[in-house]
Amino acid sequence: MPEARNVALSIVVPVFNEEQIIDTLVQRLTAAAEQITPSYEIIFVNDGSRDSSLLKLKDACQHNTHLHFISFSRNFGHQIAITAGMDHARGNAIVTIDGDLQDPPELMIQMYQEYLQGSKVVYARRTARKGETFFKLFTAKAFYRLMARLVSFEIPLDVGDYRLISRDVLEYLKKMKEYDKYLRGQIAWLGFSHSFVEYERDERKFGTTNYPFRKMVRLAFNGITGFSDSPLKLATTLGFLVCGISFLIILYALYGYFIEEATVPGWASTIVSITFLGGVQLLSLGIIGEYISRIINNVRNRPLYVIDQTDVPEKVA
Repeated sequence: MPEARNVALSIVVPVFNEEQIIDTLVQRLTAAAEQITPSYEIIFVNDGSRDSSLLKLKDACQHNTHLHFISFSRNFGHQIAITAGMDHARGNAIVTIDGDLQDPPELMIQMYQEYLQGSKVVYARRTARKGETFFKLFTAKAFYRLMARLVSFEIPLDVGDYRLISRDVLEYLKKMKEYDKYLRGQIAWLGFSHSFVEYERDERKFGTTNYPFRKMVRLAFNGITGFSDSPLKLATTLGFLVCGISFLIILYALYGYFIEEATVPGWASTIVSITFLGGVQLLSLGIIGEYISRIINNVRNRPLYVIDQTDVPEKVA
């Protein structure tokens, strides 16, 4: 059934425990959207918030017909929340932006202009990230550059999930049914024409980050295993390397025993060798297990998310 095309701009906003900033978020988003077009919608996706975020979102939606909400039955994760919002978006252009206001909503005005000039994807690229630790900045920068080397397609550097995509990009994105979502990689993989709008990211004004180190590592694993088989090749290479080293050690031991007629001393070297071999085996099994886990998740064919409440209009023919 064809989808309605009576909305020019959809804005998708994942929200998790942001009650302190909801009012300001709604105000700035609506002000920016109204400068772009009168035909817009803003879809807030409540990702299992434990505070009053949902109540505040419902209240805001009751006072503005441009605003809609989706509320999950539990927390399904940031990437899934964005996916749900995009699944229900009706706009010809779709902007995704986090709900913590570290990314300025006003920037989407410039992003929309880039879209009108022909860009199918417009990335908001960070030139600075205020309020973040050196460790987080260093690891994020290192990961994106490592990722760019591992994949076979161009992946933008220093961008997050603040972006604009056109409707045809979204239609292809919907066909990518992976359970372990990594939207940055999926959109880059599609290969559509893109451009950048640069900005300085603000520090978080309320609460704490919803992306601790554990979630960052999980996202990094999803990105690497979802778009590169290099870790599997690494495991194979390590296997050959260890076999080669072990063969040399065997030759050395045989030489010492038969030629020099002396037992090769080396309790320490034996322990080191065993530990090294065990580490390589566990690493290889872990890498293989990560890929098998992705296969199992997709074979189960469970829904990506479960909606508990929503006021998003049904798509019409």
